[in-house]
Amino acid sequence: MGNEQHLWQRISNAFCFQIQSSRIFQVFFFVIGLTFGFLTCLYLKSLLPLLQVPTYSTISPISSTVLVPPALHTPPPPPPPIESLPSSLVESANGASNYTSVLLKKQELLTHNMSDQELFQKALMVPQTELPGRQVPKVAFMFLTKGPLPLATLWEKFFKGNEGFYSIYVHANPSFNDSEPQDSIFCGRRIPSQPVYWGTSSMIDAERRLLANALLDISNQRFVLLSESCIPLFNFKIIYNYLMDSHLSFLGSFDDPRKAGRGRYSPQMWPIINIKDWRKGAQWFEVHRHLAMHIVSDTKYYPIFQKHCLMPCYMDEHYIPTLVNLLYSELNSNRSITWVDWSRGGPHPAKFGWSAITNEFLNQIRCGSTCPYNGNTTKICFLFARKFLPSALEPLLRVAPLLLG
Repeated sequence: MGNEQHLWQRISNAFCFQIQSSRIFQVFFFVIGLTFGFLTCLYLKSLLPLLQVPTYSTISPISSTVLVPPALHTPPPPPPPIESLPSSLVESANGASNYTSVLLKKQELLTHNMSDQELFQKALMVPQTELPGRQVPKVAFMFLTKGPLPLATLWEKFFKGNEGFYSIYVHANPSFNDSEPQDSIFCGRRIPSQPVYWGTSSMIDAERRLLANALLDISNQRFVLLSESCIPLFNFKIIYNYLMDSHLSFLGSFDDPRKAGRGRYSPQMWPIINIKDWRKGAQWFEVHRHLAMHIVSDTKYYPIFQKHCLMPCYMDEHYIPTLVNLLYSELNSNRSITWVDWSRGGPHPAKFGWSAITNEFLNQIRCGSTCPYNGNTTKICFLFARKFLPSALEPLLRVAPLLLG
């Protein structure tokens, strides 16, 4: 009997020891976890300014509070590299090991004597990888103009103080010989150009030329096509973050059953391009680098359009929207971020001069709509607007502190 009691005493003591040991370990791990959590909170707090994400659901009108833009920040990594490109354009790029000679390290290095084909090949030689080191991703602002930029003063205010976050490219008619002031951000920003004729394939040639020149700079990650009549609707930081944070490109592409849509389709495009794939959209687009590469590298669909999309088929309204719909619809938000007024009818949109520039008018454009953005709904649907006449410059400059502040 004594032996049994002694045995149970030993078992009881062992059990109690296990409980005490368990409690000791629990306290030990609790202290460790508490310390780790405290250090993690301090670390995340130090990163908070870098992790701020702008909210685009609401916006203050021009007539009241000045917009407070979010800080410039490092965006998510760029899309995956292009898996395959036409061999005719990449055959010289396959063995390329040194691409630094074609990068635009400085803004003044835009002059060259390459043909379009050579230019496209150079653009495809730039590796499609994440930016090296701490290199800042930039937005390429591509201006397709006939000649001067009458609203340049407004754009100067827009870009001021944001150097290093943007690149500028201007495609003007080669017959335009005027030069910009030496202190202008547009000085030396013209690319080698060719004449552009409204409603013809030369318009697409100019767009692809702009894209290819901008692609030479690996830091350019977003590409915006603008005209001399475009204006920014928000300050640089808001537009930069809006584009860099977006998962998709912004390009209108819709099926228009009317004569001005499907009526422009040529049966001679079949079977490469079916009428069910035919799309229409605004010329003024914004695309990310992955999609820009596809537009420049296309050698299959472009010749079909060039041969069969003739007036009254306007290639600038159908080629890129159809190309994106055919091959890369998952990369596109299917909406434009450049506002334009077609309500008056006719082949050209409405123009706006001095008398049109009011706070009410600009506020209606800036926050009078709703649209999807990264799975949410936002009231900021348009970042740019057109067509604004040179006479609109002075009243636009008067509201610039609030418009771009």
